[in-house]
Amino acid sequence: MNPNPFCWPFRAQYLAGGAACVALLAYAFFEQFQMGVEPCPLCIFQRLAFIVMALFFFIAAMHGPRSGGRRVYASLVAAAAAVGAGIAAYHLRVQQLGPDPTAGCTPGWNYMIENYSFRYAWAKTVQNAFTGHADCADINWSFLGLSMPGWTLICFVLLGAGALWAGFRRRA
Repeated sequence: MNPNPFCWPFRAQYLAGGAACVALLAYAFFEQFQMGVEPCPLCIFQRLAFIVMALFFFIAAMHGPRSGGRRVYASLVAAAAAVGAGIAAYHLRVQQLGPDPTAGCTPGWNYMIENYSFRYAWAKTVQNAFTGHADCADINWSFLGLSMPGWTLICFVLLGAGALWAGFRRRA
């Protein structure tokens, strides 16, 4: 196979996109469970966007559709990437504004699941995520000057653009 991923067949490109999403999720879980970095509600939603993208990538790779189906899958992946990029951009904005002293820190996802019902945990996560509470403003991880939401924003844009390119390009 050609080492240039832009020349790979559709299935290989989408398999690589799905593998990239899984690798990003694996790193997020490593940070959470091995390094002790608890995800805030906005981080959880970004993970969900990566999960949706991975599902569409893998389903498209298994299906191997023709040109019309490729465009549908590319649009689905790009939509999930756009939602994730929007959440990551909002998360960066919350981090730039800094923690609000009047916003209370909420218990983490694991605490809510262990002590409350699953439905309550999701309802509180959604509520907390979009009220910009103090947990989301903390920067507890950075690489090359960018926090994790910055890197996820880059990954959402690159994976979404790659999905569109693979889905809409003309094939010989």
